Amino acid sequence: MKILIYGYGKMAGAMVDGWLRAGMDACDITAYNPRHKDCADGVTLTTQQPEGEFDAVVLGFKPHMLGDIAPGMQAIAGPNTLVLSILAGVTLAQLDAAFPDVKANVRFMPNLAVALGKSPNVLAARDLSDSDRAAVTELAAKLGTAQWLADEALFDLATALAGSGPGFVYRFIDALAEAASELGLPADMAGRLATAVVDGAGSLAGDSDFTPDELADRVASPGGMTREGLNVLDENKVLKSLLFHTLKATADRGTELSRMAGKQP
Repeated sequence: MKILIYGYGKMAGAMVDGWLRAGMDACDITAYNPRHKDCADGVTLTTQQPEGEFDAVVLGFKPHMLGDIAPGMQAIAGPNTLVLSILAGVTLAQLDAAFPDVKANVRFMPNLAVALGKSPNVLAARDLSDSDRAAVTELAAKLGTAQWLADEALFDLATALAGSGPGFVYRFIDALAEAASELGLPADMAGRLATAVVDGAGSLAGDSDFTPDELADRVASPGGMTREGLNVLDENKVLKSLLFHTLKATADRGTELSRMAGKQP
């Protein structure tokens, strides 16, 4: 596929890195950004309005810029082009209004782990042909996994979990390390241990036949050290409550971003 990245920010750059890591040909990728940025070897980066036909156009600018930018993109967003939007909060209805002549509009929400091929990518579209759905699924699978949502109303919540989730995990790593440091462990060692713990635990959870809840119980012997710590986290469901409010605030922000991008459909 010939892919155009329209707006070369951190996420778009990470997607390009992931696609190249998965074996895509750099000459099939063009990136447009109004200001020059470094990009991967072989990828064409232009600061001039791109021309020509592309199989897919990835929207990589800020969501509130959609109304200003879309009119100037009509020449490259034609009936043979798939538009893949990584714009947080922007709905399919808003994309259809902005790009009425394209083959299909697709919401595509990755996280920065795309660079390593380990992102859970959330997808939503309507009136997508089987062949185009397969093509988008393949693009997403090169960056991690493809998770299609049947109900677009859940997209902001799924984005809060899969797209924003790494930020919350990084905060947890920092908090775990800082707590250990305050209790007396050298700060640099605490940081290394906390990062390694989350890396190993995540890998095990992903490969295990046990649920995370079951894995926690397998780590925690009755009356042991781990169980005593879990008792603190489980008391009054304080951890679950904190994360409920975290995800809700994040998902609600998606609705606000949609309103900023244009009238809510």
